[in-house]
Amino acid sequence: MANYIHVPPGSPEVPKLDVTVQDQEEQRCRDGALSLLRHLRPHWDPREVTLQLFTDGITNKLIACYVGDTMEDVVLVRIYGNKTELLVDRDEEVKSFRVLQAHGCAPQLYCTFNNGLCYEFIQGEALDPQHVCNPAIFRLIARQLAKIHAIHAHNGWIPKSNLWLKMGKYFSLIPTGFADEDINKRFLSDVPSPQLLQEEMTWMKEILSSLGSPVVLCHNDLLCKNIIYNEKQDRYAIAAAKWRHTVLLKRTDWSFVCRLTCSHARSRVKYSSLIMSILDTTTWHMILEIISMNLQVSVM
Repeated sequence: MANYIHVPPGSPEVPKLDVTVQDQEEQRCRDGALSLLRHLRPHWDPREVTLQLFTDGITNKLIACYVGDTMEDVVLVRIYGNKTELLVDRDEEVKSFRVLQAHGCAPQLYCTFNNGLCYEFIQGEALDPQHVCNPAIFRLIARQLAKIHAIHAHNGWIPKSNLWLKMGKYFSLIPTGFADEDINKRFLSDVPSPQLLQEEMTWMKEILSSLGSPVVLCHNDLLCKNIIYNEKQDRYAIAAAKWRHTVLLKRTDWSFVCRLTCSHARSRVKYSSLIMSILDTTTWHMILEIISMNLQVSVM
């Protein structure tokens, strides 16, 4: 059994550059980005490079670097957020990126550096909730997900889900309180106790582990803005920038889990944030996962 991701033989190596990009000051950020571009785009004139900051992300800083007005060749520089290494295994993140790239499911990964990575820009439009409610659109997205779920990334071993290992790590990072009184008051009143969260986790593990579902590669951060539509190519791409959450998960019938979760949550006086996050923020992409399972045969 294996719960790690294996990079296919022959996959191109990813250079690691000894560069640190400071993101607190604009000029220092630019200097760091230009240091990377000297390796990645040595023919670019530094005086003509434009840096455009994307503001949708909440954990990392993402900067597009390009010359000219057309953005035909864009290098994305992603600077890791403060202490995000506590949540994200950066080595596994790069492995996930390389696996997906090898199967045509991710853009080119140009390099990593001391506090981030650089990769190819995906041309297209980031979607919103209205887009993904359109049956014609979410079926196309589901087909791409099915292709991802069909990837064998375990080098012949029987895959084993690492969901519970990751969740256990997240639980170990839950704070017990905050120095700021207002923040601490909100934390104690709005966030369920670690004991309640652990009970929910134990319940979910018991239910999901008994379903007998195959284990496949999953995205786990499938927000609308992480899905890009290229109108010229009439295709969708799942943004590879977000594969830091990729794990091997059971290929579950999420409609069953959602129904079970709703029933379970209604039986409790106080809902946990774990349950409510499933109900409120992921219902639509559970549907995508279900459809993608139905399409599995057509893409394998």
